[in-house]
Amino acid sequence: MNDSTRLPGHRFLHSPGPSRVPDEVLHAMSRQPMDLADPRLDRCIAACEAGLKRVLQTEQADVFFYASNGHGAWEAVIANVVAPGQAVLVAGTGHFSESWAVQTEAMGGRVIRTPWVQGRPIDPADVETALREDVKREIVAVFIVHTDTASGITNDLPAMRAAIDRADHPALFVVDVVASLAAAPFAMDATRVNVVLGASQKALMVPPGLAFVAVDATAMEVSRRNSTPRFYWDWERRKSPLSYRKFCGTPPQSLIAGLEASLGLIFREGLAEVLERHRRLAEAVQAAVQCWSEGGALRFFCEVPAARSVSVTTIEVSEGIDPEAIRSVARERFEVAIAGGLGPLAGRAFRIGHLGDINPAMILGCLGGVEAAMTVQGVPFGRGGVERAIARLALD
Repeated sequence: MNDSTRLPGHRFLHSPGPSRVPDEVLHAMSRQPMDLADPRLDRCIAACEAGLKRVLQTEQADVFFYASNGHGAWEAVIANVVAPGQAVLVAGTGHFSESWAVQTEAMGGRVIRTPWVQGRPIDPADVETALREDVKREIVAVFIVHTDTASGITNDLPAMRAAIDRADHPALFVVDVVASLAAAPFAMDATRVNVVLGASQKALMVPPGLAFVAVDATAMEVSRRNSTPRFYWDWERRKSPLSYRKFCGTPPQSLIAGLEASLGLIFREGLAEVLERHRRLAEAVQAAVQCWSEGGALRFFCEVPAARSVSVTTIEVSEGIDPEAIRSVARERFEVAIAGGLGPLAGRAFRIGHLGDINPAMILGCLGGVEAAMTVQGVPFGRGGVERAIARLALD
């Protein structure tokens, strides 16, 4: 960077991804690369595979890594399970479900969508109805975004599994956990999810660039029967003890080293404790937003309190308020970086990320910076949001 302006102190990063990278992860990534025959590289990859399975709570699934972002993981899933012309059911969650649907169509798949109702999670009845209407059993998979980062809404996965079961449909249950893994409860085997996909840059606390897919035996068999031409994304090709084959080329060693370090931090804190910390911090943010909403100009985008994400809170603003101006002032004057609205929420909302390597002091600093930015911008908001967050944190 050529900007010579010094930024003293700590800049608060509260986007819902990329998230703050812990020092231990940065240090692990600073090591020199290893040659591909070095057994320490194989041990690092094996540790990441085992650690990720532990976080996913799966014993039987195969884990495949990709040097990509979450959209690459989407493409890996589509390429392996959806042949051109085959149908996929994409449950509407907003920006990210629609993006996944459009990507599926671009690769030749036929997409059936359930309706997205703004501010609300997926209705399991819509999923069940769509599957029951598929009397020819043409739908090969149901795509569900666990937490839609744009809307800040988390969907009920056991309810989705139950809807598929009630419809007695053989479609694969495929879940995007990019924004939820290591923040919200998730259990692949217990929920009978066939395919899980995710990426490194959110609660896993690693810079962007590493994606993964976890695949059970049922989904692997569907992939084997799928004759769609593919190479880089192919699961069967990557199912190998050789690191070079696992990555279809040279592994992204720095990112793998970072993931090994981040998984170590998660297990040192304890997975249950990590999830509980995310719950507490999300409730503190939500207490502040509830207070701010009393001024009449701000509101939760998610209308269902139980569906509000532990990863990110999306705050809708009234007409005439510029959320991008709030973001700019928060970042440039008060050193707090928050996210804007995506897709249909562009220009209508801002988002506060509270996932990954975050503690109460950082959350309170973020909320204070947002309040300061809104004050500068003359946004009417209920005063005392930080105090409400403190009071909520003091309860635990």
